[in-house]
Amino acid sequence: MLNKQLLIVGAGPAGLAASIEAKKAGVKDVLVVDINMKPGGQLFKQIHKFFGSSAHRAGVRGMDTGAAMLKEAEELGVEIWLNTACVGFFDERVACIEKGMPDGSKQIVYMKAEKIIIATGGQENVVRFKGWTTPGVMGAGAAQTMINVNKVKPGNKIVMLGTGNVGLIVSYQLMQAGCDVVCLVEAAPGIGGYGVHASKISRAGVPIYTKHTIKEVKGNGPNGRVSEVTIVEIDPKFQHIEGTEKTFEADTVTLAAGLKPVSDLVRLQDIELVFNGPFGGWVPTHNEKMETTCPGIYVAGDTTGVEEANTALEEGRVAGVSAAEALGAISAADAEAWRAEIWTRLDGLRMGPFGEKRAIAKKEVMDAFPGVAEA
Repeated sequence: MLNKQLLIVGAGPAGLAASIEAKKAGVKDVLVVDINMKPGGQLFKQIHKFFGSSAHRAGVRGMDTGAAMLKEAEELGVEIWLNTACVGFFDERVACIEKGMPDGSKQIVYMKAEKIIIATGGQENVVRFKGWTTPGVMGAGAAQTMINVNKVKPGNKIVMLGTGNVGLIVSYQLMQAGCDVVCLVEAAPGIGGYGVHASKISRAGVPIYTKHTIKEVKGNGPNGRVSEVTIVEIDPKFQHIEGTEKTFEADTVTLAAGLKPVSDLVRLQDIELVFNGPFGGWVPTHNEKMETTCPGIYVAGDTTGVEEANTALEEGRVAGVSAAEALGAISAADAEAWRAEIWTRLDGLRMGPFGEKRAIAKKEVMDAFPGVAEA
């Protein structure tokens, strides 16, 4: 059995940030495992420039932030296993790892880690309508991976369901990749994302249908692929208004209906969960150190509630510092000062009309941590 000081599950923004901070704090043995073929998670899909402050690399493209972080992690000596899945935990923080081998096979590795950080991110929600399993219907994140990571167009004529920032940004990126975005469809009365993103779509002549949803997708294309999409207006109770249907020729439907935390490993370890709607569903309770109700196991990023990349980075840094403190690599006083600096930036990210709801949601998650009321 292998022994590691710190095991981090997930090489996305939170996991990479946690590994870097732990290394900087003096942890000598840090291993990051990720199921994907490339590290970086969402960062390498984001060819657009970040908003925010200089502290959060405003004006820098996500893929460039990811490349810089990966280089820093490697220079610090972080060990990264790709094509590798953590499939479960046993007593005393023993993890079962399916390690990807050069020949494509998998090797089962049992590993005891002194501390564990779970940063497995989020997964896309689905929307059910007639024909929702037709080939060519996919998540917006899958389409973004295809164009920005794998350099393959998901289709030629695309209908996007959802106008949050993901729906708007991915629509524009699909257009940049040479796809014809036929229209965007939104059930709410207004556009859900930032106006700056919606304006780029509108200026390109792409219609955005609010108070509409997809009624049916037909698959008469090659191999049963999507051939046409029918949308319909909905009333205030989200019921179809008959006679308002509009049908478009398309070969792809992309769904940007939000994300929910990936909590499989959290559930396997019997970590206490709390339901929090703004964060996407069931999330693990944790304290200000990002430590869960299972001592020695920390969480960070979208696993703790779906937000955005900068927030995931900061939570990863908190978890990395906290794990380093618990491992004795850094003093409690130094760790507390370090965390306070990070939390100041985190609180700044959650300010304003778009962040206030998230700040309240995060407080609810942390207040649910056992003993916090008496602390």
